[in-house]
Amino acid sequence: MIKQIAVFGIKLLISICVVFGIHSIILFYLNISIFQNLLIPSYFTNYFLAILIFFTLVKLKRKYLDLLGFVFMGGSFVKFGVYFIFFNPVFKQSGTVSPQEATAFLTPYLLCLIVETFYLIKLLNNKL
Repeated sequence: MIKQIAVFGIKLLISICVVFGIHSIILFYLNISIFQNLLIPSYFTNYFLAILIFFTLVKLKRKYLDLLGFVFMGGSFVKFGVYFIFFNPVFKQSGTVSPQEATAFLTPYLLCLIVETFYLIKLLNNKL
């Protein structure tokens, strides 16, 4: 179990670092600081929530294999809850959520979602 989570965490960390690097380069060329729009907290939050969700899935695999899809969807709900509680109020201080602010959250969210989905499929097919 620990090995599964460690492998997932390392692969997700590598993926998220690559995407963060690309995201940072794009923002650099647009003259936007990476310290604006809660970019760094967004990547950290999505990474740690993805680890927590995957840990929960692995932990529940033996007893509740049939419910893992619902647990996974619940994890996505939790991520959006964190967004609406912590990120959205900061983004809305200016009145609207700018494209840069939306991208700051959605990019790591979607990356983590893709990696989590891939590993959930492997988990359900008993390949993990």
